Amino acid sequence: MTSTAPRTPHDPPAEPAGSAAVALSGVHKTYGTTRAVDGVSLTVERGEFFGLLGPNGAGKTTLVEIMEGQRRADSGTVTVLGESPWPRNTALLPRLGVQTQTSSFFVRLTAREHLATMAALYRCDAAAAERALASVGLTEQGNTRVDDLSGGQRQRLAIASALVHDPELIFLDEPTAALDPQARRSLWQVLRDLKGAGRTIVYTTHHLDEAEALCDRVAIMVAGKVAALDSPGRLIAASSPTTRLLVPADRLSVERARAIPGVDRVTEEGGSVVLETLTSGPVLAAVDGIAGLQGVQTRTASLEDVYLTLTAAGTPEQPPEAGARPPA
Repeated sequence: MTSTAPRTPHDPPAEPAGSAAVALSGVHKTYGTTRAVDGVSLTVERGEFFGLLGPNGAGKTTLVEIMEGQRRADSGTVTVLGESPWPRNTALLPRLGVQTQTSSFFVRLTAREHLATMAALYRCDAAAAERALASVGLTEQGNTRVDDLSGGQRQRLAIASALVHDPELIFLDEPTAALDPQARRSLWQVLRDLKGAGRTIVYTTHHLDEAEALCDRVAIMVAGKVAALDSPGRLIAASSPTTRLLVPADRLSVERARAIPGVDRVTEEGGSVVLETLTSGPVLAAVDGIAGLQGVQTRTASLEDVYLTLTAAGTPEQPPEAGARPPA
């Protein structure tokens, strides 16, 4: 999407070639005795789909609010699109798109009218609303009143509202929260399309399968710190290269499984004998020779395994002082 009308009185300042969309260095934010953000340093590259993960209270929301310029860091440096977002940077705001869990709508307007109003606020051209509708697959619902849209359609409209002015950097805060599985999978395609279009996205979610499928890199926050930062694939590989083979217990005994070369550990789980190995190929071949492969399941580590390991090892946060805003 493009806008023919200027978004701000002046063009944004030129930025160095190859500069990151977001750069944080040693960022701290404290509420009372609680360190909501504790020395966070990271970058989000241009065109990157960057996931920010962590349990409630890990500091994700506070960190995103600092990036958006809604909250001031106590210390450290924050650069967004080559500028400081704080004090509230009105020149930077039109370059950002923000979707929150509590997105507000003009509920008595149609979806098209709502987006046209949003586009007018940003001084975008008249076709911006149509492009935003199309980008999230809502063209057919354009004449439907906002309060008549389904939950999944409202989430799409919230994303369209963040896109209508063609921002350079988009913040998406749990866009699939509270959606049923079908609506969530449908919204995945919208997110994949944004990724395919080269959008720069900072994305928070509690759905680990979603982050694994969509994100180029993820940062996992625990107690205000970044506990891990890399691509989902590299985090998984570094966490556990072990493969688990589940063989029906009536086809293979524990004793026989332990005798297979390359098997590191054997346990029983429900009606299966579970073989753990670093060399799944030869072990699978051995199982095939003994019992066949019918009913055999293969399990490898996932981003959820990495997440659960890191968050289980995290240090519980101190409760905030009375009257202090708790981290999120």
